[in-house]
Parts: sequence; structure tokens; C-alpha cells
Amino acid sequence: MSGHSKWATTKHKKAAIDAKRGKLFANLIKKIEVAARVGGGDPGGNPTLYDAIQKAKKNSVPNDNIDRAVKRGSGIGGEVVDYTEIMYEAYGAAGVALLIEVLTDNRNRSASDVKVAITRNGGTVADVGSVSRIYDRKGVVVVAKKQDGKQVSEDDLLEATLEAEPEDINDTGDTFEIVSDPAQLVEVRKAVQAAGFDYESADVEFRPQYEQGVDSQEAAEKLFKLIDAIEDVEDVQNVYSNEDVPDEILEALEGDA
Repeated sequence: MSGHSKWATTKHKKAAIDAKRGKLFANLIKKIEVAARVGGGDPGGNPTLYDAIQKAKKNSVPNDNIDRAVKRGSGIGGEVVDYTEIMYEAYGAAGVALLIEVLTDNRNRSASDVKVAITRNGGTVADVGSVSRIYDRKGVVVVAKKQDGKQVSEDDLLEATLEAEPEDINDTGDTFEIVSDPAQLVEVRKAVQAAGFDYESADVEFRPQYEQGVDSQEAAEKLFKLIDAIEDVEDVQNVYSNEDVPDEILEALEGDA
């Protein structure tokens, strides 16, 4: 069940960049608000909220901010939030397929901002369904390899989660990703906890059915510039990409940075 995913590694690198921008906090808070609105403000009875709070804490979002987000989402105090989830689709350099997840309180603003980011940075807005059809929704639980001075192995996680029926376990460097059917996400996360392991996050994500090769540094530069521009849009939560960039090109890009 093992397998190194360049795509996952790239995604985690980009998550770190997002954190530096300070945008990650806003996205995590928004996720908490939406989870509380949909399933109520009690994390004990709302696993989506429980996981949203866990991820926020792992990324050092202050407890006061988390508490206020839960209250806003639950409608406590009269302040109500109402976000709509929208998916946009695009193509980047080398035919890479991008799926863009947006949470917004202003659909028209988001549509305009996302399309401008795509077209001004060398991308093409795709027909509805042309990109989403090559992505599958998956549950993804991320577990750090080093915990309390101990090393967590793939076998440890496989044994712990076997009854929860994970589909795959990916080694992404400092962490493992346990991939499952979305309906099994909470069961996988609970199995990890029951075995005494901490977890970094538990989310439903979109995973590509295949990867698109990017065979030149120029194309890779254009692609990452496009992804950065889309991620900078206020309402964008995630950008999923199916690029497969060779290690030597990634190293050259890091050397130029």
C-alpha cells in the first residue's frame, strides 16, 4: 500500500508557503464556521467540526479565534455566516488540470477574481466537468512520523486502521497520508487515535486519477506562477493539481528561488 507521491509532496510544500502568507489562518477559520453552521457547534457530535478545529490548532490558530469562529458558525451572538462552496476548473501549462475549491459569501466576486487570476497568468478556464471528471473525492488523514520521540511506521498505521478499510498509505516525507473512501474518513481518524497516535489533519480532498507530466523548467515555472496567483485569491480554499514535475526540474526551481 505504500507509494511516494510527488503530487502530495508538492501540495505540502505549497501548504507551507500558504502559511507564510498568513492566508492559511483565514481559510481554517472559514472551514470551522462552515462546519459549525452545517453540523452544529458541538465538536463531540460534529466530526467535521472536530477535525476542522484540530487542523486549526495544529497550525497555531489561537483558541480565541477558534471559539469565535464556532460561535459565528452556530449563529450564537447574532452574527451569522453563510458561505457557498463552488468548484472552478482550469488548465495550466503542459495541459495540467486544476480543480479550484472556493468558499465564498459573494459568488459574483469570486467568479470574477478566480477567472482574472487564471487568464492573466497563462491559464485557461475549462468547461464544467472537463477537469472534475478526472478527480475523485478521498478522505485523507495525515499522521506525523515522529511523535513524542517515537517513530511511527507505515506498518503501525496499517495495523491500526485495517478495519476502517483504508485504500492507500502514502509516504510524503515527514508524514504519512492515509487515503480512504470519504465515508470512512472519520472511522480511519478514530482508529488512528484509538491506537494512541496523534494526527495532523483529516480532510476530504480531491485526488487526480492520473498525473500529467511537465517536462520543462519553463512550463513548471509558468504552472507554479498560475497556482500561486489562484491561491492568492481571497475566497480560494484549495487548488488541486495533477502535475508530475521531475525531481531535477523541482531542484532547479528551488535553486533559482
